[in-house]
Amino acid sequence: MNELAITLIGPDRPGIVADVAEVLARLGANLTDSTMTRLRGHFAMTLICTGPAAAEVEAALAPLTSDGQLVASVRAVVPDGVAAPAGEPFVLTVHGADRLGIVAAVTRVLAEAGGNVTDLTTRLAGRLYVVVAEVDLPAGTAAELTARLARVAADLDVEVTLRPADSDLL
Repeated sequence: MNELAITLIGPDRPGIVADVAEVLARLGANLTDSTMTRLRGHFAMTLICTGPAAAEVEAALAPLTSDGQLVASVRAVVPDGVAAPAGEPFVLTVHGADRLGIVAAVTRVLAEAGGNVTDLTTRLAGRLYVVVAEVDLPAGTAAELTARLARVAADLDVEVTLRPADSDLL
């Protein structure tokens, strides 16, 4: 079996997830990890599955992409195996007026501390910009990182919080 990374993007419409999932199921591809969202009227999906060769999956998805509205990318990836989490899980939130550079500044602080962003969502609601990120941090770095994030938040005129992630959530 091959491990594949598949991305799809295009105008949103009802049934895209079902269409893609049905194609993969017919091929015997097992969906192991996925995320899907609607971004300003556009459908975006990224998934990892095990199944046939990438070329076979691309050919099977071709009817869904033939009108040029939905774009799909399929590539083989190296399985990462089962690994212990690299750090302690935290949730970072940012709220404030929309402005350029919020995600860049906050994630740079995380990266410089050795943190890894494992999930990130942003939303613009009117003038309010919201970031929610799941991050893995090196053990014992949260207190110092919180102080650094507070300085960046003050510079950006936003509110930033960093809290331990709920261990009961995936």
